[in-house]
Amino acid sequence: MPTQDAPEPSGSDRVLDALQHQVAVFARRAEQTRLGGVGQVRNSMDRAAYLLLNRLDREGPMGVKALAAGMGIDSSTVTRQVAPLVDTGLVKRTSHPEDGRAVVLQLSPRGLARLDEVRDSRRELMTQVTGDWTDEERDTFCALLTRFNVALATRQAAHQAQSAN
Repeated sequence: MPTQDAPEPSGSDRVLDALQHQVAVFARRAEQTRLGGVGQVRNSMDRAAYLLLNRLDREGPMGVKALAAGMGIDSSTVTRQVAPLVDTGLVKRTSHPEDGRAVVLQLSPRGLARLDEVRDSRRELMTQVTGDWTDEERDTFCALLTRFNVALATRQAAHQAQSAN
């Protein structure tokens, strides 16, 4: 019995198929390399730690709830991820300046030094990977990737809000 071939995807569908495939390949490669950078610092800080330390550096000391909300994850996950950072001295727990009962997480000087090391290593990796790109291509890729990540975060937040109702 003859089989019918599936219709060819339209141009838009082909691009979306290629996009989802490239995102899947990127996710696999990023996980394989952990985009850890180069040199001795390579692969020496996991993604969760990097994102937490980076956020504390950029936004300053904050409580677990604020950190969790800003990262789009729940407080228990942040608490679990922060514990080893406190244990290793990269993050300090301090009392909230206005409410001494509340705890604030703060990047320690050791944490900042370690974060700077990792950033330098990752910056070098990005330099190597995009070495034959123009500045405009890097800017465009960064802008589009940022836009893509914001769209994913917005979608996730909307989904979580719907699930909560």
